[in-house]
Amino acid sequence: MRASLIQIAVNEGESLESRRRRVAALVGEQSGADLVVLPELWTTGAFAYEEFAAQAEPLEGPTYEAMAKAASDAGVWLHAGSIPERDPDGPLYNTSLVFSPSGELVAAYRKIHRFGFDKGEAVLMGAGGELVTVRLPQTTLGLATCYDLRFPELFRSLVDAGAETLVIPAGWPERRRAHWTLLAQARAVENQAFVLACGTAGTHAGVPQAGHSIVVDPWGEVLAQAGPGEEILTVDFDPARVAATREQFPALKDRVLGLLPPRPRP
Repeated sequence: MRASLIQIAVNEGESLESRRRRVAALVGEQSGADLVVLPELWTTGAFAYEEFAAQAEPLEGPTYEAMAKAASDAGVWLHAGSIPERDPDGPLYNTSLVFSPSGELVAAYRKIHRFGFDKGEAVLMGAGGELVTVRLPQTTLGLATCYDLRFPELFRSLVDAGAETLVIPAGWPERRRAHWTLLAQARAVENQAFVLACGTAGTHAGVPQAGHSIVVDPWGEVLAQAGPGEEILTVDFDPARVAATREQFPALKDRVLGLLPPRPRP
């Protein structure tokens, strides 16, 4: 299976419309891939909080339309990163979109863990409440977004739901880049799954981005990692290694906590 992670640079001076066209063209060039992954909030920048409301769009808005066409043109499964979604009956959401090779929207994931510590995204956007997996011909994807990476219980639940490849778009800051790599490897090792983590480059509202998108195998080995700038990271991997790893080293079968029913208090 071939995956291409497109590490988009989000910088001031490029309009949303221009970036959307540019990204659609980049996706359209990935016809040799099976799966293409974009970063979190590449339309606005993950730290451009003041732009969220103005640039929010309905689920089936202009980014949806552009990405559906790009996926269809390239004939690829496309995880189109995330957008600030405006729900007509509720708050904004940080929502990921996944398209089939025919351009059909097959999944939308609203980010569960919002970053900001009572400011920024944490107060401007609503929290999602549903686990989302997507079945591809070669593997089952488990969806998470950026700050979700710090919460291992989410990924364990995705594995319980059948996930074999964990896909994590992000707008991760450069100052915590060491955590980005460490946590991506940890999520792969503890869940015996592939991790495809696609970050942004550039600077979001004065916050330099980490870049360094990464692909990790079920043993925690880094198969490929990007640099700091805009880049397309393409890697071939064998999804069958997930089942082989879980059979060879069946640690998941030895789980105890989280599986036992709660004990009544006296």
